[in-house]
Amino acid sequence: MLQQFTAQCQQAAVAKSDCLVVMLPNTKKLPSMTSTLNSALKGGLKALQKNRELGETLGDHILLHNPEGITAKRLLVINADKLQLTDREFLTLAEHMARHCTKVNSSIASVCLDDIEVTGRDLQWQARMVTEALIKACYRFEPYKSSNKSPCKLTKLTLITSDKSQLASLKKGLRIGRAIGGGAALARDLGNTPPNICNPVYLSKQAKAMARGQDNLKVTIIDEKTMAEMGMHSLLSVGRGSAQPSQLIVMEYQGGKKDEAPYALVGKGITFDSGGISLKPGAAMDEMKFDMCGAAAVFGALHSVLTLQLKINLVCVVAAAENMPSADASRPGDIVTSLSGKTIEILNTDAEGRLVLCDALTYVQRYQPKTIIDLATLTGAVIIALGREATGLMSNDDQFAQTLLAAGQQSGDRVWQLPLWPEYGKLLESPFADIANLGGIEAGTITAGYFLGEFTQGQTWAHLDIAGTAWVKGEHKGATGAPVGLLTEYLMHG
Repeated sequence: MLQQFTAQCQQAAVAKSDCLVVMLPNTKKLPSMTSTLNSALKGGLKALQKNRELGETLGDHILLHNPEGITAKRLLVINADKLQLTDREFLTLAEHMARHCTKVNSSIASVCLDDIEVTGRDLQWQARMVTEALIKACYRFEPYKSSNKSPCKLTKLTLITSDKSQLASLKKGLRIGRAIGGGAALARDLGNTPPNICNPVYLSKQAKAMARGQDNLKVTIIDEKTMAEMGMHSLLSVGRGSAQPSQLIVMEYQGGKKDEAPYALVGKGITFDSGGISLKPGAAMDEMKFDMCGAAAVFGALHSVLTLQLKINLVCVVAAAENMPSADASRPGDIVTSLSGKTIEILNTDAEGRLVLCDALTYVQRYQPKTIIDLATLTGAVIIALGREATGLMSNDDQFAQTLLAAGQQSGDRVWQLPLWPEYGKLLESPFADIANLGGIEAGTITAGYFLGEFTQGQTWAHLDIAGTAWVKGEHKGATGAPVGLLTEYLMHG
């Protein structure tokens, strides 16, 4: 597990490391650092190019043991393909590099970042992304394994530049990458924790643990009795069928001026979603522990903010509940009154995320926030629309949406905007209540976002549907930590 992070100004050939990592472009003339390294290796890098030993694809690699002419015990050469990369190409390169590093069986890795240029990105960004990629590659979730554990042996990362004027940028990128990588790892831990452990009360305990020793973080837990007194009957309707009590978790970070309006993050924290009376199919239902990944991302972003000690105020609200069937569970056809006073006809108990979020969104408005972002694994429809490559974005403010689109591009957590035209509201009309919680089979992601928009009128608000990006399926299934990078990027620059 990575624990130490440093940045140094030195020539690669003299770096003391278990493994020196260089990214080699396929060019006739080698750039500065790799040229110097090639001389120390007596033409070794050019020989790799000439003999085509490095492979043909971006991210291919070769590992040299005890190379003569340099101090490092191993040299990991990564095919960078060309000198000038797009940001997506560099992220692919960083991902391959990080994965190869974890397989080298070394405890210390030194990564050279001098010679590759990324269109529209500086060295600080490269340092940040390499750091995030290595933290991600080193991540393991094995607390519940009694054997066959496979811990990552890499414990120290050093980023290297030969240009002294770039050292400050390298250090800043390393610091940001470490904060975001740590936040994403926390989000992954919460998402991966089994639902018999990670219930709403567990999340409350995690919030309290984060606040210990943090003078600028205040945590308030609102229990079911208080929520009922306040009128949060929409949120409470979701947890009625569960033995686990619902919780509204409020975390207030004060890094800015006392009278400065905060930013607001609101996360869906359904710690297990059976669908309730509208029961889900049994196949892959184990993955419904990931239905709290919106809440997990809020925790992760707060972790990053705390690590960076950003000069902002931030309020995070997590609506935590477990959606289970029982004799007391909500039924299709029930009508509940939300905290806003709007009445909601529940047509499907498996459309529960919007029921907890609408009360949380109403609650957070008492802080008069600058902006509100809610995050939720809200609809399967977003996966049909966008696959697992992008998060769905909806907003009542196009300028705010553009800001988040840019933050997504900068962070690698890409989002794609969907419309919230008023015509979609007709799909949510109910003959018995102010609004229905389901709009039918058409435009499912959009009507879910439109529903939430009905509770954020007058606010600068955006909704992120992360159902396609919050976890991966298959043999290596698990939470991804998305979109902690996007949220932190936005909060760093507003």
